[in-house]
Amino acid sequence: QLTPSSFLRIGQLSNVDLNEDIHELETELPRQRPNEIPHNEKLLSLKYESLDYDNSENQLFLEEERRINHAAFRTVEIKRWVICAMIGILTGLVACFIDIVVENLAGLKYRVVKDNIDKFTAKGGLSFSLLLWATLNASVVMVGSVIVAFIEPVAAGSGIPQIKCYLNGVKIPHVVRLKTLVIKVCGVILSVVGGLAVGKEGPMIHSGAVIAAGISQGRSTSLKRDFKIFEYFRRDTEKRDFVSAGAAAGVSAAFGAPVGGVLFSLEEGASFWNQFLTWRIFFASMISTFTLNSVLSVYHGNAWDLSSPGLINFGRFDSEKMGYTIQEIPIFIFMGVVGGILGALFNALNYWLTMFRIRYIHRPCLQVVEAMLVAAVTATVGFVMIYCSRDCQPIQGSSVAYPLQLFCADGEYNSMATAFFNTPEKSVVNLFHDPPGSYNPMTLGMFTLMYFFLACWTYGLTVSAGVFIPSLLIGAAWGRLFGISLSYLTKGSIWADPGKYALMGAAAQLGGIVRMTLSLTVIMMEATGNVTYGFPIMLVLMTAKIVGDYFVEGLYDMHIQLQSVPFLHWEAPVTSHSLTAREVMSTPVTCLRRIERVGTVVDILSDTSSNHNGFPVVESNPDTTQVAGLRGLILRSQLIVLLKHKVFVERANLSLVQRRLKLKDFRDAYPRFPPIQSIHVSQDERECMIDLSEFMNPSPYTVPQEASLPRVFKLFRALGLRHLVVVDNRNEVVGMVTRKDLARYRLGKEGLEELSLAQT
Repeated sequence: QLTPSSFLRIGQLSNVDLNEDIHELETELPRQRPNEIPHNEKLLSLKYESLDYDNSENQLFLEEERRINHAAFRTVEIKRWVICAMIGILTGLVACFIDIVVENLAGLKYRVVKDNIDKFTAKGGLSFSLLLWATLNASVVMVGSVIVAFIEPVAAGSGIPQIKCYLNGVKIPHVVRLKTLVIKVCGVILSVVGGLAVGKEGPMIHSGAVIAAGISQGRSTSLKRDFKIFEYFRRDTEKRDFVSAGAAAGVSAAFGAPVGGVLFSLEEGASFWNQFLTWRIFFASMISTFTLNSVLSVYHGNAWDLSSPGLINFGRFDSEKMGYTIQEIPIFIFMGVVGGILGALFNALNYWLTMFRIRYIHRPCLQVVEAMLVAAVTATVGFVMIYCSRDCQPIQGSSVAYPLQLFCADGEYNSMATAFFNTPEKSVVNLFHDPPGSYNPMTLGMFTLMYFFLACWTYGLTVSAGVFIPSLLIGAAWGRLFGISLSYLTKGSIWADPGKYALMGAAAQLGGIVRMTLSLTVIMMEATGNVTYGFPIMLVLMTAKIVGDYFVEGLYDMHIQLQSVPFLHWEAPVTSHSLTAREVMSTPVTCLRRIERVGTVVDILSDTSSNHNGFPVVESNPDTTQVAGLRGLILRSQLIVLLKHKVFVERANLSLVQRRLKLKDFRDAYPRFPPIQSIHVSQDERECMIDLSEFMNPSPYTVPQEASLPRVFKLFRALGLRHLVVVDNRNEVVGMVTRKDLARYRLGKEGLEELSLAQT
């Protein structure tokens, strides 16, 4: 039996127990930590709660909505726009901060190492330079890994799987906290400066989402401050809409692609979508890319020239020089196939690696050691490759930031060093835009091979880092190689410009790894500033997705599945029409009567074996034998607020006289309702009655027990429900469908399979 502290730390996401009470008990028990944690991907974890996208329309809610007149609705609408603008501005500023700090720190590191190498090349003893480089990398990464592993494990990885889960309606603990944002930003700066094969683009999406969740709630639980603003938005429905805007603003700050950001949160995220929301999200994305642009322009000293819209700038691709012809389209499709196969290989390797990490590297200290090892190995590989490479290029007319001479003649530099001795973003741009002949095919081949394995090993370390840039870099390298070999084959004809193939290779590789289609096409188009390549990029991405999906699923979906998160896809499994609600639902259901004894409520809530969150309310007249029909649904959180405020009646026939609860009391307790253990109910109070009729939702969604699974699924997914009551033809409650019941059914290799549920 495991202690909760040894919960599976899974590659990208980490499971942190929410209840502080458990932690206090834990310190008294001696900590035994197993060396191996058994893990099975055919499980669904029960420790994730669902978000409630559906408003509880009880009497309080309806009264408040009726009181709001037209002018007040207009102010709410204005507040929404203000929040979106603030999300955009702050996300842009965070991106600027990351960019400027990384640029300065990485520049400092590369200058130190370069001077050292130049000094030792002359008089021998280069092994000392290697030691210096590896030590610098490992120590920087150590700091970045320690803060993630020991302070906030959710900040590990790119954060895109977590945000996907959040927008899908799963509450991942700590995912949108201020603490997570701080650790995320510091961690990503340190891991990029530490020379790991990572990018700073993925974490921007997570940062944007955290900023959005924080601003829209008007308070911070990490700082224990309540700013008393935006109180109307304190519920899952509103918060989730703002989080999707934040994710879009993050994409748009990272790539300078506002439309791509909107499409990203449409494709990857939000379950519920309407026109107003789209327009607000687009507004937030535009503001964020504009903020980033203006601040960076001022920083670079040309205040009026807005030329850096995103953290990564692929540079302009000229349509005149680099058009494409019809006969190249089959070549592009072939590149898509290669990208799909390589991406599937990347994901499969990463899958086995992550399984190994879950089983053996689950202690924070081991995770830090592994991160340092990867950093040192990355530096060593880079150094050895540069050392062994004899690929020299003339310096004049080239735009290399840190030209390393090593054993080249004077006036020349080592071209392997432009790939390894640089931040990954700069290397991508060099591969896209360096003139033909800047790279030796041998150099590119070796680089692709080594970087593929390094990036695969790095993704899933306990550092915060994105996978976007490494995959673009791998793809750009083999794409450029492909272009060079084409021009060899065609005896140097004009259309085989290597930069164009580098772009297509980058798209193919990224599409093969993460399997996004729509948003990725638009992001690539916006980042290169060229619409002519829209069609070939779309073809390449479609091919890569189709080919990759044949072997293994996308990287993010794979990590969500390894995490055992109850994730609901867009559609129910294809072959599930044979199942009905009766077979899917959970029974028996714990029902409450409309006027219930307080003691009964407390006992039901304290029962740990059936940790339910929603309770159907049935008619309560115990004297007659008539049917106990469904009257409404009440949530655990609402019951806890009622008990906390002691809304009791002494005997069944007394009417309520004390202060009525307002909706504000429920909103102030959101999002972290106190656990039932912290609420003290005396023996006398247990005998009182509690009247649920004005707090319950009198019109919950119900389905008859004969409904087929796809129908139940569609209702549940489209409305973002948390509980769906199953009734029979006499309106008696027979069961309850929650997210776990639907996520259990998945299409496997042999057809429909049912996953088992696990407590961890």
